[in-house]
Parts: sequence; structure tokens; C-alpha cells
Amino acid sequence: MDESELIAKAQEGDQAAYGELMTKYYRTVEKFAFQCGVRLDDIGDVTQEVFIKLYRFLPQFNQQRFTTWLYKITLNATRDYYRKEGREKLKRERFVINRFDSSEPSAEDQVFLFEEDRELHEAMIRLDEKYRIPLILFYFQDISYQQIADILNMTMPAVKTRIFRAKELLKKEISLQSGGASNGQ
Repeated sequence: MDESELIAKAQEGDQAAYGELMTKYYRTVEKFAFQCGVRLDDIGDVTQEVFIKLYRFLPQFNQQRFTTWLYKITLNATRDYYRKEGREKLKRERFVINRFDSSEPSAEDQVFLFEEDRELHEAMIRLDEKYRIPLILFYFQDISYQQIADILNMTMPAVKTRIFRAKELLKKEISLQSGGASNGQ
């Protein structure tokens, strides 16, 4: 069954079709949420929230690209999660505690196979969201400029400009990070 048939059946209330949509896109939602800055401990909650919203609003879906709509829902859910729950402060506190107080490897330590992966992720998280999200969508989710424009409600030239600026800012972040690390040792 192709995607449009799955969506149509799920819109009619077919639970099995909705389950197939979840199975098909679960990992995509998790990965995008993590790349947007959701902590590993919270990814399950955010992903669950995305699929609850998807189920709730699926009857209203009438767009051309399902994935574009799913990325929008995921982006909004990641933004809402910390805003709604007041977890942003807790997130930073846990990061500091885990970073300096833990003798066991954190979940983050287990995810990053190479130190460069960690450095890149940390540098990207420090970017302003308006630069980070288009960069993630383009390079890590393989989304076209036009789809990114649709997801973020922007023009395509604005998307291209944001990605260009994001790359420049990311280069600066990484060079500061590596320069700071070598100066501190």
C-alpha cells in the first residue's frame, strides 16, 4: 500500500493504516527531534506527542506532501515541549550534572561514536533555531529547499540565505570550540 492509500485509510479511521504510518515515520520523527535539540531522555515523550497530534489532525490533512506536514508537526512539538513544561532550565541543569558528575556514560555518550559527532551536535544546538532548523532539514533530513520553505513558511530564497548563514555560523562555532579546547589544554 502506498503512502496516499495509507493516509486515506487512516483518515477514515483505519487503525492498522495509522499504525503503518507510525512505523514508517517513527524513526524520522525521533531523529529530527534529537537534531532539533531534544534530549535523549525526552525524545520518547516528544515523539509520542507528535503522533498524538498527527492522529488528532490527520482528518484535516489535505496537503501535497505528508512528510512536509509531519516535519511541521514535529518542529512545533519540539518547540512546545520545553516551553510548555518549563524544561529548558532543567535541561541545562541536567546537562551540567551529567557532564561533570556522572561516572557512568550518559545516553548521549552512547549515541556519539566519535568526538567529532558530539562537537558538531553541540555546535549546532548552540545555533539560533532560525539557522539550525533549515540546516538540519537540508543536510541531515535530505529535504529540498522548496519543502523547507513549506515547512517553515518562508520563501525559497530566504531558506537558501538561512542555510548559507547557518553554515558560516557553524564554521565559527566549531572553530571556536576546537580553538577553545586546544587553548585550554
